[in-house]
Amino acid sequence: MKKTALLIILVLLGSQVPSAAQSAKKREDSSPPVAQIGDRTITDDELERLASNRLAKVKNEEYNIKRQVLEEYITRALIETEAAARGITPEELEKREIEQKVMPVTEEQKRAVYESNPQPYAGKSEAEAFALIEANLKRIRLADARRRLLASIRSKTSVKVLLEAPRVEIAAVDGATMGPKTAPVTIVEFSDFQCPYCARAQPILKDLMQRYDGKVRLVFRDFPLDMHAQAQKAAEAARCAGDQGKFWEMHDRLFTDQRALQVADLKRSASELGLDTAKFNTCVDSGRYAAALKADMDAGARLGVNATPTFFVNGRMITGAGSPQAFTEVIDQELARAGKMPTVTAGASR
Repeated sequence: MKKTALLIILVLLGSQVPSAAQSAKKREDSSPPVAQIGDRTITDDELERLASNRLAKVKNEEYNIKRQVLEEYITRALIETEAAARGITPEELEKREIEQKVMPVTEEQKRAVYESNPQPYAGKSEAEAFALIEANLKRIRLADARRRLLASIRSKTSVKVLLEAPRVEIAAVDGATMGPKTAPVTIVEFSDFQCPYCARAQPILKDLMQRYDGKVRLVFRDFPLDMHAQAQKAAEAARCAGDQGKFWEMHDRLFTDQRALQVADLKRSASELGLDTAKFNTCVDSGRYAAALKADMDAGARLGVNATPTFFVNGRMITGAGSPQAFTEVIDQELARAGKMPTVTAGASR
């Protein structure tokens, strides 16, 4: 048990971890060469630095796997430590604090679930449906009990995760922004107005901006996909509306009704938003922002963006519409780093 405790301390608290400078020097000295140009040697570390942005998605997937495995290890270590302190086995601890504390599922509860949403159980008998509902509810309750136990143990145990998330640097841009410049967390969104997944992400983002009011800044960048014929002009329309101070109003309107993205629809939306339609129409028809959109797309491609939506939370990549939890976990981790400058910076509001 002493050996296990020592291992836990070393892994979780990072005892005797070499300094960053020592680690970097050691890597430079040991980095194998990957190419020779005359008398100049290109090392693997140098190649890693050059390709870091393009490898962002791969490194992010690697980090997520490592973080999941680390959390599993921490969980096992906490359970083992608590069980040892009580003089019982980990299995007995889980039985007492999880299994035995879960209330059984009643017939009334099963029926309430079944009657409120019968569609998932179409074609099944009532008994079969009730068995599935009972299993699902029990699984949820066991998971909740496990979380409560771990939260209780973790509250009295020093746990420090030293695993660093991969980040990319996003240079200052003249993007449409929401939230204060001083916010400790910046979310950069690469999006497409015709993308259904991008539309699904908008309520999540609105909720995040309210929940973390003053702590999060949102930067919108365009990434219209070739497969979406109306996405380019829709993005231009949002920027043209931004010229008159109504980028976000047009942004919300475009995502609310993605069936109305033809140029005629865009001009009608501008009129209904109270814009100067002559100026707006000239802006959209001229393709004034086509080059700016291409610049956003080129920047996104260099960062590893190849689908929408893609987000960078202080430089940490999140792909797809995601879930609120996917964002809150990262945001909470970044807020825990309070006092450190965020990786991502952005320009003036549009």
